[in-house]
Amino acid sequence: MTKVVLPELGEGIVKASVTYWNFEVGDEVKEGEDLVELATDKATFNMPSPASGILKEKLKEEGDEVHVGDTLAMIEEQ
Repeated sequence: MTKVVLPELGEGIVKASVTYWNFEVGDEVKEGEDLVELATDKATFNMPSPASGILKEKLKEEGDEVHVGDTLAMIEEQ
């Protein structure tokens, strides 16, 4: 299983909000595809999938606040 972790965002930004999941649990994702949209005080951006496989679990939902290092989801590699 691969953890989808919020990376360092730079510019002193330590948190973001989940605004939109581009995939549902059970969907197949490819490494590099836009997995989830996040918003900070300064920008909105898409976070790419770190691996190819099946999205097994979302640990954060739309509207949730996440901090650098938090796990957002789990991907089962194939």
